[in-house]
Amino acid sequence: MTQDSENTLKVAQQAFDHFTHGLATGNWEPFLDMLTEDFTLWFPMGKFHGLNVGKERTREFFDYVFESFNPGLNLTGLDRVTSNETTAVFEFRDEGVLLGQLYKNRVAVSFDVRGDKICGYREYFGSDGKSY
Repeated sequence: MTQDSENTLKVAQQAFDHFTHGLATGNWEPFLDMLTEDFTLWFPMGKFHGLNVGKERTREFFDYVFESFNPGLNLTGLDRVTSNETTAVFEFRDEGVLLGQLYKNRVAVSFDVRGDKICGYREYFGSDGKSY
């Protein structure tokens, strides 16, 4: 593993830890502090569908996520982490309550790393939201 790959994985793992804490608690500040000013977020559906740019838009997105999953969304398993010199992908399982309904899902999130910051996020999911 190259030094760039090691740094990417280290930074992405820290961001993922802050990300899962935000999902569970709604406290997104540690995660948001790790983002570049030109951060981009890609989401596959809903009012944030497609490309979203900037930290403020990202804050709106994650506040919306916590509102939708109140009292929180919990990581129940980390299935795989894959990384290279610039990107790390985390495949995981989570569960909670989505707008009053029990929710379980398998998700993949991708973090693009620049230096010691996250400059991009992409999320992919495809289950029915009720099973793994």
